[in-house]
Amino acid sequence: MLLKNCTFYNELFEKEFGDIRIENGKISEIGMLSGDGKDMSGKIILPGFIDIHIHGCAGGDFSDGNEEAFDKMSAELARHGVTSFCGTTMTLPQEKLKSIASAAERYSAPKSKLVGINLEGPYIALGKKGAQNAEYIRACNTDELSELMNIYKKIKLITIAPEASDSEEFIKEMSKKLTVSIGHSEADEAECRKAIESGISHATHLYNAMTPMTHRDAGIVGAALDSDITCELICDGAHICPTVLRNTFRILGEDRACVISDSMRAAGLGTGKFELGGQTVYVREGGKTAVMADGTIAASITNLFDEFRNLLSFGIDFKSALKACTINPARAIGEDKSIGSVAAGKCADLIITDEALEIQEVYINGTLA
Repeated sequence: MLLKNCTFYNELFEKEFGDIRIENGKISEIGMLSGDGKDMSGKIILPGFIDIHIHGCAGGDFSDGNEEAFDKMSAELARHGVTSFCGTTMTLPQEKLKSIASAAERYSAPKSKLVGINLEGPYIALGKKGAQNAEYIRACNTDELSELMNIYKKIKLITIAPEASDSEEFIKEMSKKLTVSIGHSEADEAECRKAIESGISHATHLYNAMTPMTHRDAGIVGAALDSDITCELICDGAHICPTVLRNTFRILGEDRACVISDSMRAAGLGTGKFELGGQTVYVREGGKTAVMADGTIAASITNLFDEFRNLLSFGIDFKSALKACTINPARAIGEDKSIGSVAAGKCADLIITDEALEIQEVYINGTLA
């Protein structure tokens, strides 16, 4: 397939004009190419978005651990320009996590690609559990994690609270095999810095479920910002206010912010009562998030493309916002050689929009989704 007269954002995330040839699901050539093709005049082409932290959407939850739930997520994500995702689990018993890993190993996504698993827990802090089930919280365990990785090789991320158990050796060993992230944690600045020195390279939904930064105590937030680790940001306008997001992007720069949805099964379904990790949560009329009965934010109900548009409306520059939805999350999970930008040799994962950034088409591995 040949896409002609393309206005696209190239490997450097600069606007470029040219043609894009797609062969065998990959971008084979970019330039002024001969031959007839599909005219893309008046369109804008963006790299497919990558959600590395998503629990569910459209009625499906990754922790359901079955093909039906995975399919619901895959189809809904593709509709919103998310071409790759890491299905994210909650804090659950080991046997349940093994069952989910087995289901992922067997799964072949029909639309958006399942590129890995993100384990949000179970090695977290009780005091920062958020919507996680306290019954299943436990200490870091290399044997447990290795068992899961033997079932499913593409476990990409795990969130831990380094202060909640003897975690130093766990971090040193497991950070060689996957991205270890700090989150759902009561660590102070010193404990966070020690964990980063041991191998933690990522922060789970920065600001949420972690020690805050104040003028006298940097906490996890301050230590993470004052480092070189990547940081997840939920950009629905409710989890983090626009003013804080603007300041955060100034600190993180172009390469360290990773926009995530952290959405749950209610995303795309409107108001109602839903289940998350064995607990009941609610989406109220006019609500921007799913909440627990006491009003605690449980999860988002957004998607990456809406968050991208939010960021632009909040005053974040286009390049930083686009990289935070594409190449930065790809790099955070070690998949940036194959996805995350429009470049020859990479998967032909493309979002086609009009000039108002309304999605017109989505291609995944060169196939119209």
